[in-house]
Amino acid sequence: MAALSSSTALSSSSVNGLHQRIAFSSPPSFLLPRRFLSAKLSLQCRRNSHPNMVLMEDGAAVTTPTHVKNETPLNELDERLVLGTSLEESNDAAGFDMNGDESTVSITVVGASGDLAKKKIFPALFALYYEGFLPKHFTIFGYARSRMTDAELRNMVSRTLTCRIDKRENCDEKMDEFLKRCFYHSGQYDSQENFAALDKKLMAHEGGRVSNRLFYLSIPPNIFIDAVRCASSSASSGNGWTRVIVEKPFGRDSESSAAMTKSLKQYLKEDQIFRIDHYLGKELVENLSVLRFSNLIFEPLWSRQYIRNVQLIFSEDFGTEGRGGYFDHYGIIRDIMQNHLLQILALFAMETPVSLDAEDTRNEKVKVLRSMRPLRLEDVVTGQYKSHTKGGVSYPAYTDDKTVSKDSLTPTFAAAALFIDNARWDGVPFLMKAGKALHTRRTEIRVQFRHVPGNLYNRNFGTDLDRATNELVIRVQPDEAIYLKINNKVPGLGMRLDRSHLNLHYAARYSKEIPDAYERLLLDAIEGERRLFIRSDELDAAWALFTPLLKELEEKKIIPEYYPYGSRGPVGAHYLAARYNVRWGDLGVEQ
Repeated sequence: MAALSSSTALSSSSVNGLHQRIAFSSPPSFLLPRRFLSAKLSLQCRRNSHPNMVLMEDGAAVTTPTHVKNETPLNELDERLVLGTSLEESNDAAGFDMNGDESTVSITVVGASGDLAKKKIFPALFALYYEGFLPKHFTIFGYARSRMTDAELRNMVSRTLTCRIDKRENCDEKMDEFLKRCFYHSGQYDSQENFAALDKKLMAHEGGRVSNRLFYLSIPPNIFIDAVRCASSSASSGNGWTRVIVEKPFGRDSESSAAMTKSLKQYLKEDQIFRIDHYLGKELVENLSVLRFSNLIFEPLWSRQYIRNVQLIFSEDFGTEGRGGYFDHYGIIRDIMQNHLLQILALFAMETPVSLDAEDTRNEKVKVLRSMRPLRLEDVVTGQYKSHTKGGVSYPAYTDDKTVSKDSLTPTFAAAALFIDNARWDGVPFLMKAGKALHTRRTEIRVQFRHVPGNLYNRNFGTDLDRATNELVIRVQPDEAIYLKINNKVPGLGMRLDRSHLNLHYAARYSKEIPDAYERLLLDAIEGERRLFIRSDELDAAWALFTPLLKELEEKKIIPEYYPYGSRGPVGAHYLAARYNVRWGDLGVEQ
C-alpha cells in the first residue's frame, strides 16, 4: 500500500461524485465535513507529455503507470514511499489528474456467494451506480470458494437488484450496464496464489489507469486475517489506495477483539480499515447530529437538566430462523447492544465536535464510551424466548432450533441501565432493550424530558405525571419518523388537555426513497470518509464496557428469564426500568 493511497489519494468517485452528493442532500455548508467544502477546488495538476500514453477502447487517452507488485505487507510498502506529501504535491509528482479519466475503482466482494453479498452489497452497489455516484471507471469482482462463471454471478446478482420506487426509467438498461461491470473469480481465502490470479484480472480491467481497490470482507471473522494477508501481499494496488471493509462481529470480548485488531494491523494501516456497523448508515441515525447541532431548540435541552432518561429500543418480531448456530455463539448483547445500540448512544450523547471531520466526531464518541460507568449484573436483565401458540399457529422456542443446544443459556433478549459519568449526563439513566421474537419490529430512540416544575395543569392529568411528560421519539426503522409529544388544549369551552404529536413522517414529507444504509457506507468507503466507521480505540472502549459483564454472565451461568414468542419480553425488564423511576416508552407505542 502506497503512502499516497493510505493518506492523501482520493478516488475519482471522491471528487466526481461530490457535486452530485451535495445536491442530493443539500445541507447547509456548516454541517458538511471538510471533504465536501473543498469539493469545488480544482485538484487538477499540470499535464505533462507521457511517452507511455495509450488509447483505451472507450476512447479515453490514459497513461500506463508502472504497476508495483506488492511482495510485502502493506505497512512495509508504505515505509518505502515518500511520506508527508500534500495532495497537490502528490498529484504533481505522479503526473496524473485525480479528477479525470486516469483512475479507476475496483471493488472486490470477498464472500460473494453469501447472503449478505446477494441481499445487501450488490444491490447497494447497483443503487449507487443507478444514482450516478460510482466513478466513470469501475469494476466489481465477486470472490468466493464456489465455482462460478461471470455469467452465473450476473444471473445470481440480477435476482436481487431493484430500482428506486420514484425512478423506474431505464431500469432494465441500467441493470444490464451494471451487470457488464461484474465479474467473478473463484479462490480460497487463504491462498496468495489465488489472490495473485485475481490481481492479474483486476489489472487487465484497470487498463493501466491508477488503480484504487476496495475489498469488502463478507466472510466469517475466523478467516478475516487470512483474506487480508493474501489481499495485501498479492492483490493490493501498487499506485492508488487499498481499503478493506470489515463486517462485525469484531471479536467476542476485549481480548479477541484486540487480537483481531493487532493481526489486521500487521498488513493494514488503521486508515485502511473500515469497520462497518450498518446502523450508523441509517438515515435517522445520521440525522441525529443534524437534529441536535443545527436546531437551536434542542441543543440547550440536551443534558441532565432537562432530560429525565433516554431509551434505545431494538425489537424484532422473528427468531433466529436459520442463524441459530451463529447466534448461539454471540447472543443478543454482543450481536446488538455492544455495537448497534452503543454506537447510537455515543452519537446521541457526545459533546459538540470541533468539526464533522471523521476524527473529530470519533474523538467525541470515544470520550463518551470512556466516561461510562462499568456495567453491573444487577443492572441487566436477560431473557430467552420459548414456544408459544397464538391463533392456532405454533411458534418455536429458541432451543427448538436444531443448531442450538437444548440447554443453551444464550440470551435472545437483554435490557440494561447504563450511566455516563460526566457533567452533561450525570445521573441520567440510558436504558437499552434488545430482543428477538417480540411483538413488533422496531428500532427507536426515546428521549423523555423532566416533568414541568409547578405545572399549573397537573390536576388535568391526575396522579400519572408521566402522561404530561414531553417525549422526543426518533424512529430509526421501519416507517422512519421524528416526532415530539406535547400537551395541548382540546378545542371547546371546557379545559381538557390532550397529548399531540409534532410529527415529521418521512414517507409523507419526502417523496424520495430512503437509501439503504449499505449504500451510504459503501460510498463513504470509496470516498475515504471514515466518520461513520469504527476506529480501533472506539472498539476497545466498547468492549471494555461489556466484557466484564459478559464474563460474569457466562461464568455464573445466569439463567435467562423465559418469555413467550411474540410477547413484549421478560417482566424483569419492567422492574429494571421501575428501579430508576422509568416507564418504557414503547408500552403504548403508536402504530
